[in-house]
Amino acid sequence: RTAYATATGEAASAPAGAPPADTNAEFQSLTAAGGLRLTINDVIIKTMMMFAVVVIFAVVGWNLFNSMPVILLPALIVATVLGFVNALKKSVSPPLMLLYAVFEGVMLGGISNFYDAYAQGSEYNGIVLQAVVATMTTFAVMLTLYLTGAVKVNKKFQSIMMVAVVSYLIIGVASFIAAMFGVGDGWGFYGVGTLGLAICVFGVLIAAFFLMLDFEAIKQGIAMGAPERESWRMAFGLLVTLVWIYLEFLRLLAIFTRN
Repeated sequence: RTAYATATGEAASAPAGAPPADTNAEFQSLTAAGGLRLTINDVIIKTMMMFAVVVIFAVVGWNLFNSMPVILLPALIVATVLGFVNALKKSVSPPLMLLYAVFEGVMLGGISNFYDAYAQGSEYNGIVLQAVVATMTTFAVMLTLYLTGAVKVNKKFQSIMMVAVVSYLIIGVASFIAAMFGVGDGWGFYGVGTLGLAICVFGVLIAAFFLMLDFEAIKQGIAMGAPERESWRMAFGLLVTLVWIYLEFLRLLAIFTRN
């Protein structure tokens, strides 16, 4: 997931703060040829642009879901495919990044509409707004922890995160299969009482701490003198992680709506 690793083909487990010399030389040659260097302002602007697209099309997806709920599946498939393409593509493609934001927005709008209807009549009415607030709060807390140095993003941290993510992925696949057999009333492991709650909390924590890798990627990209276009990749990484956190909070709150 580390942006510089995807862009250059380097191993994602490279020590934080110690970019390979050949990678640094490649970025230096690109910027020396007249290209602009990456700055934090570039990342902020691109992130705001992508989030604006997501929000606009989330509204579209929300309204479409009321009359055409089938729209959710194709939006999910296209967003997933574009997500993998953007993550694995060596060269940055802003149009593809924005296209991803479009379908991601439609998907989020449909899913949010579903969860909002699911929570109607419970004490957690307004589940979408609560998930948004929780996501933004999590972002602020994790950014504070990163900037103050309370959490060190080193090789050990990266290894732990990779193990945690793979473990959660395996649990997710197993839960999906279990759901097809009616486990948890069709919700899989997430619908099995305390177990579902524990898994969901685990997912929220993993997603939250994954923000640290995004922050470190931005820091390293700036330190290496990465080209300005890499700001799109950094913004994409932040968007993917924040969407992940938001969906985890939606699921967690949905569990609480049914005790």
